[in-house]
Amino acid sequence: MASGSWAGQRPSLAAYVRVTGGRDGATATGGCLKLPTLTEQQEPRLAELLRYNLRAVRSYLLREDFQFFWTYVSPTWAGRFLDRWCTRTLRSQIEPMKKVARMLRNHRELLLNWFRAKGRISSGTVEGFNNKAKLTTRRAFGFRTYRAVEIALYHTLGALPEPETTHRFC
Repeated sequence: MASGSWAGQRPSLAAYVRVTGGRDGATATGGCLKLPTLTEQQEPRLAELLRYNLRAVRSYLLREDFQFFWTYVSPTWAGRFLDRWCTRTLRSQIEPMKKVARMLRNHRELLLNWFRAKGRISSGTVEGFNNKAKLTTRRAFGFRTYRAVEIALYHTLGALPEPETTHRFC
Protein backbone atom coordinates (compact mmCIF):
# COMPACT_ATOMS: atom_id res chain seq x y z
CA MET A 1 0.00 0.00 0.00
CA ALA A 2 3.03 2.23 -0.04
CA SER A 3 2.33 3.22 -3.63
CA GLY A 4 -1.24 4.21 -2.75
CA SER A 5 -4.39 3.62 -4.74
CA TRP A 6 -3.27 6.07 -7.42
CA ALA A 7 -0.56 3.79 -8.81
CA GLY A 8 -1.34 2.73 -12.34
CA GLN A 9 -3.54 5.78 -12.87
CA ARG A 10 -0.78 8.12 -13.97
CA PRO A 11 -2.42 9.68 -17.07
CA SER A 12 -5.65 10.35 -15.19
CA LEU A 13 -3.72 11.39 -12.11
CA ALA A 14 -1.69 13.88 -14.09
CA ALA A 15 -4.90 15.61 -15.22
CA TYR A 16 -6.28 15.53 -11.70
CA VAL A 17 -3.12 16.96 -10.14
CA ARG A 18 -3.02 19.67 -12.83
CA VAL A 19 -6.56 20.70 -11.94
CA THR A 20 -6.16 20.56 -8.17
CA GLY A 21 -2.64 21.92 -8.20
CA GLY A 22 -1.37 18.83 -6.36
CA ARG A 23 -2.02 20.40 -2.97
CA ASP A 24 -4.49 17.83 -1.68
CA GLY A 25 -2.25 14.80 -1.19
CA ALA A 26 -3.30 13.12 -4.44
CA THR A 27 0.09 11.88 -5.46
CA ALA A 28 1.15 8.51 -6.77
CA THR A 29 3.07 7.92 -3.54
CA GLY A 30 0.55 9.51 -1.20
CA GLY A 31 -1.36 7.63 1.48
CA CYS A 32 -4.38 5.78 0.21
CA LEU A 33 -7.01 6.50 2.80
CA LYS A 34 -6.24 10.04 3.93
CA LEU A 35 -8.97 12.58 3.43
CA PRO A 36 -7.60 15.70 1.73
CA THR A 37 -9.26 19.06 2.15
CA LEU A 38 -10.19 20.91 -1.01
CA THR A 39 -9.85 24.66 -1.24
CA GLU A 40 -12.55 26.87 -2.72
CA GLN A 41 -10.66 27.06 -6.02
CA GLN A 42 -10.29 23.27 -6.21
CA GLU A 43 -13.97 22.41 -5.71
CA PRO A 44 -15.21 23.71 -9.10
CA ARG A 45 -12.25 22.07 -10.82
CA LEU A 46 -13.14 18.75 -9.18
CA ALA A 47 -16.75 19.15 -10.30
CA GLU A 48 -15.48 19.66 -13.86
CA LEU A 49 -13.38 16.50 -13.63
CA LEU A 50 -16.36 14.53 -12.34
CA ARG A 51 -18.06 15.12 -15.68
CA TYR A 52 -15.24 13.25 -17.41
CA ASN A 53 -15.59 10.21 -15.10
CA LEU A 54 -11.82 9.63 -14.95
CA ARG A 55 -10.55 6.59 -13.11
CA ALA A 56 -8.42 8.80 -10.87
CA VAL A 57 -11.49 10.84 -9.91
CA ARG A 58 -13.50 7.71 -9.22
CA SER A 59 -10.61 6.45 -7.07
CA TYR A 60 -10.56 9.76 -5.23
CA LEU A 61 -14.31 9.58 -4.56
CA LEU A 62 -14.08 5.99 -3.31
CA ARG A 63 -11.24 6.97 -1.04
CA GLU A 64 -13.14 9.98 0.26
CA ASP A 65 -16.26 7.87 0.82
CA PHE A 66 -14.28 5.42 2.95
CA GLN A 67 -13.69 8.16 5.53
CA PHE A 68 -17.30 7.72 6.67
CA PHE A 69 -16.29 4.29 7.97
CA TRP A 70 -14.59 5.93 10.96
CA THR A 71 -17.71 7.89 11.93
CA TYR A 72 -19.72 4.79 12.90
CA VAL A 73 -20.15 3.85 16.54
CA SER A 74 -21.63 0.37 16.19
CA PRO A 75 -19.40 -2.43 14.88
CA THR A 76 -22.44 -3.92 13.14
CA TRP A 77 -23.16 -0.80 11.08
CA ALA A 78 -19.46 -0.24 10.45
CA GLY A 79 -19.21 -3.80 9.17
CA ARG A 80 -22.16 -3.29 6.85
CA PHE A 81 -20.64 -0.08 5.52
CA LEU A 82 -17.29 -1.82 5.00
CA ASP A 83 -18.93 -4.71 3.15
CA ARG A 84 -20.88 -2.36 0.85
CA TRP A 85 -17.81 -0.18 0.23
CA CYS A 86 -15.67 -3.21 -0.61
CA THR A 87 -18.33 -4.60 -2.94
CA ARG A 88 -18.69 -1.27 -4.74
CA THR A 89 -14.91 -0.90 -4.98
CA LEU A 90 -14.41 -4.41 -6.32
CA ARG A 91 -16.94 -3.65 -9.06
CA SER A 92 -15.18 -0.38 -9.96
CA GLN A 93 -12.66 -2.11 -12.27
CA ILE A 94 -9.88 0.05 -10.82
CA GLU A 95 -7.22 -2.51 -9.98
CA PRO A 96 -5.30 -0.54 -7.27
CA MET A 97 -8.55 0.21 -5.45
CA LYS A 98 -9.63 -3.42 -5.79
CA LYS A 99 -6.35 -4.39 -4.13
CA VAL A 100 -7.15 -2.07 -1.20
CA ALA A 101 -10.68 -3.48 -0.93
CA ARG A 102 -9.36 -7.05 -0.83
CA MET A 103 -6.87 -6.09 1.87
CA LEU A 104 -9.62 -4.43 3.95
CA ARG A 105 -11.83 -7.49 3.55
CA ASN A 106 -9.02 -9.73 4.74
CA HIS A 107 -8.58 -7.55 7.83
CA ARG A 108 -12.30 -6.94 8.45
CA GLU A 109 -12.41 -8.40 11.97
CA LEU A 110 -9.30 -6.50 13.03
CA LEU A 111 -10.78 -3.25 11.75
CA LEU A 112 -14.05 -3.89 13.57
CA ASN A 113 -12.15 -4.50 16.82
CA TRP A 114 -11.55 -0.76 16.93
CA PHE A 115 -15.32 -0.22 17.14
CA ARG A 116 -15.76 -2.98 19.71
CA ALA A 117 -13.19 -1.25 21.91
CA LYS A 118 -15.14 2.00 21.36
CA GLY A 119 -12.07 3.77 19.97
CA ARG A 120 -10.12 3.38 23.22
CA ILE A 121 -7.27 1.45 21.63
CA SER A 122 -3.96 3.12 22.26
CA SER A 123 -0.74 2.03 20.66
CA GLY A 124 1.34 3.92 23.22
CA THR A 125 2.61 0.75 24.90
CA VAL A 126 3.65 -0.81 21.62
CA GLU A 127 5.35 2.43 20.55
CA GLY A 128 7.21 2.50 23.88
CA PHE A 129 8.45 -1.06 23.38
CA ASN A 130 9.52 -0.27 19.83
CA ASN A 131 11.41 2.80 21.03
CA LYS A 132 13.19 0.76 23.72
CA ALA A 133 14.07 -1.96 21.21
CA LYS A 134 15.52 0.56 18.74
CA LEU A 135 17.55 2.20 21.50
CA THR A 136 18.90 -1.16 22.67
CA THR A 137 19.87 -2.25 19.17
CA ARG A 138 21.66 1.07 18.64
CA ARG A 139 23.58 0.55 21.86
CA ALA A 140 24.31 -3.03 20.82
CA PHE A 141 26.16 -1.90 17.70
CA GLY A 142 29.42 -3.79 17.63
CA PHE A 143 28.18 -6.92 19.38
CA ARG A 144 29.77 -9.87 17.64
CA THR A 145 26.83 -12.26 17.72
CA TYR A 146 23.12 -11.98 17.29
CA ARG A 147 22.70 -13.88 20.56
CA ALA A 148 24.36 -11.01 22.47
CA VAL A 149 21.93 -8.51 20.93
CA GLU A 150 19.03 -10.85 21.73
CA ILE A 151 20.09 -11.07 25.40
CA ALA A 152 20.40 -7.27 25.58
CA LEU A 153 16.86 -6.95 24.19
CA TYR A 154 15.49 -9.46 26.70
CA HIS A 155 17.07 -7.56 29.58
CA THR A 156 15.83 -4.20 28.40
CA LEU A 157 12.30 -5.13 27.37
CA GLY A 158 11.67 -7.75 30.01
CA ALA A 159 13.25 -5.78 32.87
CA LEU A 160 15.31 -8.86 33.71
CA PRO A 161 18.21 -8.60 36.15
CA GLU A 162 21.56 -8.20 34.46
CA PRO A 163 23.86 -11.21 34.86
CA GLU A 164 27.08 -11.07 36.78
CA THR A 165 29.96 -10.51 34.44
CA THR A 166 32.70 -13.11 34.24
CA HIS A 167 35.39 -10.46 33.95
CA ARG A 168 36.44 -7.92 36.52
CA PHE A 169 37.25 -4.46 35.33
CA CYS A 170 39.62 -2.72 37.71
